[in-house]
Amino acid sequence: MMIDFLRKVPLFASLTNPQLSIISNICTRKSFKAHTILFQEKEPGSVFYIVYSGSVKIYTAATSGEEKILSLFKSGDSFGELSLIDGKPRSASAQTLEDSTMIVLNAPNFLDLLKSNFDISLCIMRELSNRLRDTNQHVHDLTFLDARSRVIKSLIKLANKNGIRTGNIVTIKMMLNYDEVSQMAGVQKPILMQVIRDFQERQILTFLGSEMKLDLAKLRG
Repeated sequence: MMIDFLRKVPLFASLTNPQLSIISNICTRKSFKAHTILFQEKEPGSVFYIVYSGSVKIYTAATSGEEKILSLFKSGDSFGELSLIDGKPRSASAQTLEDSTMIVLNAPNFLDLLKSNFDISLCIMRELSNRLRDTNQHVHDLTFLDARSRVIKSLIKLANKNGIRTGNIVTIKMMLNYDEVSQMAGVQKPILMQVIRDFQERQILTFLGSEMKLDLAKLRG
């Protein structure tokens, strides 16, 4: 049931069953193929998304075509609310990384929901505050961390958000290619590859098919 899934979404974790029922009644489920662009930067915003299954990257693109990945979202994560709230165009683009299913709310329903339910509005405000803090931290990292440190921090971030931990080993499904990981870390690809080769030699990182295993004990050593 939709309400059972919504109950597990961190954004709505503090809501009551009646409040979750309200959300469930106004949202729909849609499926998208891998690499589908859900919306593009500077487009008008019309939909709020919650990832039901699969994964999505949020990114911006320079006039040269080079991308900068801002965030990765997986099941339970939500995005797309900012332009619905302020009425301005999308600040970034969104694309599925694999076959994915989204829970969607259109703009009128989303805004009516915020107007009539303070608790839900507060949840959205908290989520936006968390993302602002993440952005501030990213700016700090780009300013004060060297390239190698940024790569390591990005790998740890991938592990924390998308990995499955067993003891000291975190298994991460590699949804991004090396170009995308380097963009996310804010480094040139050769630097990323240098760090990865070093980690492989020290057995901190191992690759098995489409999965990457990160040994936290050896990383700390």
